[in-house]
Amino acid sequence: MIKITLPDNSVREFAEPVSGLEIAKSISNRLAKDVLSISVDGEVWDLSRKIDHDANIKLHTWDDREGKETFWHSSAHLMAEAIEAYYPGTKFGIGPTVDTGFYYDIDLPEGKVLSEKDLQKIEQKMLELARQKNDIVRSDISKEDALAKFTEKNDELKQELISELEDGTITLYKQGNFTDLCRGPHLPNTSYIKAIKLTAIAGAYWRGDEKNKMLTRVYGVTFPKAKMLEEYLQMLEEAKKRDHRKIGKEMQLFTFSEAVGQGLPLWLPKGAQLREQLENFLKKVQKKYGYEQVMTPHIGDVKLYKTSGHFQKYGQDSFQPISTPAEGEEYLLKPMNCPHHCEIYKAWPRSYKDLPVRMAEFGTVYRY
Repeated sequence: MIKITLPDNSVREFAEPVSGLEIAKSISNRLAKDVLSISVDGEVWDLSRKIDHDANIKLHTWDDREGKETFWHSSAHLMAEAIEAYYPGTKFGIGPTVDTGFYYDIDLPEGKVLSEKDLQKIEQKMLELARQKNDIVRSDISKEDALAKFTEKNDELKQELISELEDGTITLYKQGNFTDLCRGPHLPNTSYIKAIKLTAIAGAYWRGDEKNKMLTRVYGVTFPKAKMLEEYLQMLEEAKKRDHRKIGKEMQLFTFSEAVGQGLPLWLPKGAQLREQLENFLKKVQKKYGYEQVMTPHIGDVKLYKTSGHFQKYGQDSFQPISTPAEGEEYLLKPMNCPHHCEIYKAWPRSYKDLPVRMAEFGTVYRY
């Protein structure tokens, strides 16, 4: 018997390998309709993937971050299928989820360009494909076969990604006429996706490196109910009224200059006063809770951020390293304060009696 332990520590037993969807159905039909993915011993799986061993599980719905990520991950594949239908020969880079949906970096065929006016027809194609209720099927593939497959497709972006993977860890996902390199997880089929809005087009260097080719990045968001999309679009309209760039200009708090650069505010006298008041208030609160103010540089040796993991996680979204005249010496505009604070902490020996150590800084961090 396979013992499945639920979050409340109750145990359900199954005579043979069981999928997350089958587990959900054994609990309630309503849950089976709402569930989107499952965590098996802490790893998020497809609902259709069979569990053949004793495991601790958690079922994820739209209300869970893991559920949304699975939903949007599948939506990125659906968008890629729709784009490929209109633009055969498109090469696909990466298509991750973000906080409010997903994007996919694509390399369109020679001479083809996507514009905002093309988004609506891609949305309609996505809805058409979603209604086909195509199963999203996971399959293992060897590294050799994966390279051969994407070499045949003349997709050097996927070939590069595959070359960095270990043999025996590579999986493909297929729905309808589209197959993609992916580790998952995904929805059981495309019919879960009911409402679609492609929100923006941007340029993006392949893997965030300005030395690489510029790709087209398409952003989107999807929902399991049409009403959710309506509410989301309404929220965006309300947010426009409260756009900090609009309010900042109207109240003369800060301004932006093309000569200085995008996203780099120049604080005006009123804004500087407001900012100072906020900082003074926060300093009082921090002092009350035992925080001490520190100050650290705006840059750091790139090795510091490799040690902390920030370079690996935020490298593509950071400004490129700054090289100095010294051979092999590189600095990075700091993406986070905490690595610097760790260095302050270890500047001299500490005792457990010193803990907790609480540091605070009104530091400026930089992401591209």
